[in-house]
Amino acid sequence: MLTVYGYSPSGNCHKLRMLLGHLNREHRWIETDSAHGATRTPEYLAKNPNGRVPMIELDDGRIMVESNAILCWFAEGTQFFAGDAWQRAQALSWMFFEQYSHEPYIAVARFICGWAPIDSPRRADLPKLRERGDQALAVMEKHLAANAWFSGADYGITDIALFAYTHCAGDGGFDLAKYMAVSAWLDRVRAVPGFVPMPPIAAENAALIAQSRI
Repeated sequence: MLTVYGYSPSGNCHKLRMLLGHLNREHRWIETDSAHGATRTPEYLAKNPNGRVPMIELDDGRIMVESNAILCWFAEGTQFFAGDAWQRAQALSWMFFEQYSHEPYIAVARFICGWAPIDSPRRADLPKLRERGDQALAVMEKHLAANAWFSGADYGITDIALFAYTHCAGDGGFDLAKYMAVSAWLDRVRAVPGFVPMPPIAAENAALIAQSRI
């Protein structure tokens, strides 16, 4: 039995839930509230010293961390990570883009809006985060103007990786309506058989996001 330690509101964790849904792979999900210290316990840190989610654990005790590495391992030999070495490297380049140029701005803006207190000094970072996040969305928009997917000719793990935080970018104050190609791609992802939506966030987080829009 595969065990996944994940925090459901996290896009990085939702990536795994999406791919496991497509693969119809049996697993055990252990909800791990990283926003409230669940990844900082001695027990968790003994398995993952970096203290983050997601993390997977196999029955033989092997551990893997980092969401995109886990996606690659899950998808190996499947239609979701297909093509020759060049095509797979192109898919990986977008996954590196997601972690370096996309997630640090779009995901962090979302976290500040929904999880940081309304008087948190971190909210002063939001204008710069939104500026950089919009730059990432513009790069995606340009690609999608000429391509249906990020993984190559068909839907795959790169689309999953980028969908995870893009679809909820509005929580961080981003206006996805400005990006018509991105919005159309989000709809295509949702229409893929086996698609798994992100569970709703807690009411307290939704309330903070609503206040952030005032």
